[in-house]
Amino acid sequence: MIGEILTLYLQKDLYYPSHEAIDFYHRYKEDIAPFADMGFKCLRISIAWVRIFPNGNDQEPNEEGLQFYDDLFDELIKNGIEPVVTIAHFDVPIHLIKHYGSWKSGELIGFYETYAKTVLARYKEKVKYWMTFNGINILFHLPFLGAGIVLNEEDIKEQELYQAAHHQLVASALAVKASHEINPDAKIGCMLAAGVTYPYTCNPEDIWKAIERDRESYFFIDVQSRGAYPGYAKRFFIEQDWPLKMEAGDEQLLKDHTVDYIGFSYYSSRTISADPVVLGKMTSGNVFPSVKIRI
Repeated sequence: MIGEILTLYLQKDLYYPSHEAIDFYHRYKEDIAPFADMGFKCLRISIAWVRIFPNGNDQEPNEEGLQFYDDLFDELIKNGIEPVVTIAHFDVPIHLIKHYGSWKSGELIGFYETYAKTVLARYKEKVKYWMTFNGINILFHLPFLGAGIVLNEEDIKEQELYQAAHHQLVASALAVKASHEINPDAKIGCMLAAGVTYPYTCNPEDIWKAIERDRESYFFIDVQSRGAYPGYAKRFFIEQDWPLKMEAGDEQLLKDHTVDYIGFSYYSSRTISADPVVLGKMTSGNVFPSVKIRI
């Protein structure tokens, strides 16, 4: 069986390849050695939130998990490889999904902040480059994969997702703040699942549609790098009558604690049209759907 399975419980009759994968946990030394032999000087890796705080809101971190990353970073550094570390990479602890609704709840901001501060302080002598969230915009495309969000039928999907995005953006700013305080020499950035959207034709309506589609992704890095919601986002919220729920101090926090750099994965380009007939021929793509290009 292949595909996306949205469930909060493991099914006994299914095989989960990701649970073992390449077994990096036990084999990282033999994986790192040939990586170094090929001359690579950095490796982007992610810390698993559940290895450090199994429930996400535990009172104390898991020392065994912390020690694993100590050993991993030591091995990388020994081989002349700079670790570039993502704090959260599509792995919200299941306890936080079941009991808080994941990032739909503002309570996750505090849990994430505790986790981020823990790893930032623990590895401050070993890690110089951090990222707050992996592919933060995937929240809009695959909510469960990207942010552990389960949407009920009565939820207004986009409104719920923009509110969850705000919670993640505030959490990201808090991680930036903590990083700058713990190690002023470290750099901490954001990360986007990127890819340019091209208009299907030179029709102005297609061009504008492409701009709007790109803004769905650039919205995140606009906030994280510039420190405020862009005008187009504010207009969109007003037009949709979707007022974001902000806590006192949120806007100042975003303004004061912007990222040091922008990272991205470029999966693919895509094409968009304003013509509903053409839109009816969309391909599924990798993650982002696209109009099939005429050849």
